[in-house]
Amino acid sequence: MQSHPDVDPWLAQLTQAEPARGQALTRLVQGARAHLPAGFQEVLSATGPGMPSWVVPLSTFPDGYHCTPGEPLPFLAVANQKRHIAVYHMGIYSDPELLAWFQQAYAAQVPTKLNMGKSCIRFGNPKKIPFDLIDELFTKMTPAAWVERYQAAR
Repeated sequence: MQSHPDVDPWLAQLTQAEPARGQALTRLVQGARAHLPAGFQEVLSATGPGMPSWVVPLSTFPDGYHCTPGEPLPFLAVANQKRHIAVYHMGIYSDPELLAWFQQAYAAQVPTKLNMGKSCIRFGNPKKIPFDLIDELFTKMTPAAWVERYQAAR
């Protein structure tokens, strides 16, 4: 997967300002780059201060995101929020079986309570992120499967 040219400088700047958070976010980005199925494209989202994100490119899904016509279909993002690091994964939002798998795997592997919203997994302590589990989550949905679920929900 080709990385976006602005993501690594963003991570370096964050790591210099907040070493623990920057290192954790760098590891999450590395995990996404290594484990997401082929076909996703890395971007630096323009939302807020920006966040590394992975989308289904318009070349693959020309309809793009219905909320922002002309924009690629978002799938995954990692963010440095004020009180936590967040992983936004549309697969766990859209696929009840994937959500159940993740919740069960998290409970079996991590001694702390899962803190999540519909698509957002929150980690208050960067040292307690279950990177191997998150890497496994990254492997679970292809761009084609995401587009299929997205179209079915519309």
